[in-house]
Amino acid sequence: MIDMIVSAVDDRSARGIAGSVSRLVSAGTLPAGTRLPTVRELATELGISPTTVSQAWRTLARAGVISPRGRAGTFVLAGPPASADPRRYRRITRSPGRLPHDYSTGTPDAALLPDIAPVLARVAAAGSLTASYLDDPVLPALEKALRARWPFPPAALTVVDGAMDALDRVTGVLVGFGGRVLVENPCFPPLLDLLEVVGAEVVPLGLDDEGIRPDALRAALEAAGPAGAPGGPVALYLQPRAQNPTGVSMTAARAERLAGLLAGRGVVVIEDDHAGDVATAPPVSVGAFLPEATVHIRGFSKSHGPDLRLAAVGGVESVIGALASRRLLGPGWSSRLLQAVLAELLDDDDTEHALAAARATYARRRERLTAALAARGVRAQAGDGINLWIQVADEQVALVSLAARGVGAAPGTPFEAAPLGAAHLRVTVGLIPDDDLDAVADLLADAARG
Repeated sequence: MIDMIVSAVDDRSARGIAGSVSRLVSAGTLPAGTRLPTVRELATELGISPTTVSQAWRTLARAGVISPRGRAGTFVLAGPPASADPRRYRRITRSPGRLPHDYSTGTPDAALLPDIAPVLARVAAAGSLTASYLDDPVLPALEKALRARWPFPPAALTVVDGAMDALDRVTGVLVGFGGRVLVENPCFPPLLDLLEVVGAEVVPLGLDDEGIRPDALRAALEAAGPAGAPGGPVALYLQPRAQNPTGVSMTAARAERLAGLLAGRGVVVIEDDHAGDVATAPPVSVGAFLPEATVHIRGFSKSHGPDLRLAAVGGVESVIGALASRRLLGPGWSSRLLQAVLAELLDDDDTEHALAAARATYARRRERLTAALAARGVRAQAGDGINLWIQVADEQVALVSLAARGVGAAPGTPFEAAPLGAAHLRVTVGLIPDDDLDAVADLLADAARG
C-alpha cells in the first residue's frame, strides 16, 4: 500500500501529498478503514521531512478524510464531513457593526443603490407570477435581458440565490472529493472555505494588472501532465472584473491567452462576475474564446441590492442542466417576484442613471484614496470595484491600530490561497464618504507603517 501512495504522489509538498491521498480515497483505491503508513514510514519512502507528511495528515484529518487514532494508527474514513466551519469567512466578518467606521465588509454603499420601491410597486400591482410549481425556473423576460447582456452566447442559463449559491452549486457539479482546482491568489475567502469543505486540492495562481498570469497557469497545467492525465485540474475559478480583493479586471487579450492555454485540457472555467454593473471595466469572459468550457456567474448584489439575492449562471449546458436538476430536489427555483423586479430594473432608465452615478462615485473614491496613500509612501491597489488592497508592515498591528481609532478593515491572510510574502489589509473604499478620504488615508498610512 505504501508503494501505491508513493507512486501517486507527483508533488511532495504537504498540499500535494494531501491531494494525492484524497484522490486515492475518492477513487476507492484506499477504501474506508484502510490503515495508512506512519508519518515516518511515508516520509522515508518519499525522501522528505516527517514534518511535511505530518502537515498533509493534519490537512486530511481536518477535511474528514482520515482519522488519527493514537497508537492504533491512522485510518481512512468514508469521506468528508457533512459540514465545516467557514473559518476564513468568519475572520473577515468578525468586526462588522462593532466599530464606528467599519470598512471591512466588502458591501456596497446603500446610499448608491438604485431605488427599487417604484419597481416593487409595479411588480406587486401585477399580482402573483407563479401559477404552478412546474413553471420554468427563469422568467422569460429576465432570461431575454440576461442573454442580451451575457459576454458570450450561453448554451444554457438559469438563476439562483446569489453568487455564492451559484459557486456552491457549480462546485457541487464539477468538483469531486480530492479534485484539483486552480484559483487566483489572493482569492475570495468564502470560495476557499467552500473548496476546503468539499475536499478539493487548491492550486494558487498569481495575478498581475490584467488578471491571472499566463506563466502561472502554464506551469500549473504542465505540472499536471498531458491533457486527460489522472489528477489533472478540473476547474479554474476567477473573478473577471474588480477582483476581490485586488480590484484587478481581466483584459480581453488576457482572456484570449488563458483560453488558448486551457483549450483541450478538460478544465471548466468558473467566472464570478460579482461586481457587475458597478465595475468600470467592460464585461470580459474566457467564454468569448472558449464557450464550450466556461460557466459565467453574474451577480447583482453589489449593483442592484443585496436583498435581491439573485445571480444568473450561464454557459456549459451539461453543468447548468445538472445544477438545475439537482435544485429541483431543494428550492426548485428562485422567487419569480424577485426575478420580475430584477427584469424591471435591467430595463429602467432611473436605475441606469443610479448605476452610472455609483460607478463614478466608487471610481472617484478609489482614485483619491490610492493617490493619497501613494503620497504618504504606502503601496495600495484598487483597480476597479469597491475594495482597496493595501500592503502593511504587520497585519495584526495594523488592524489593532485602526480599531483603536474606530476604523474596521479586513485582514489579508484569509484571502491568501498561498502565502504572498507581504502582509495586507482589504479596505472597502466604496464605503468611505468623500469628506473622510484624507483623514482615513492618514489613519491607514499610520497603520500600514506599524
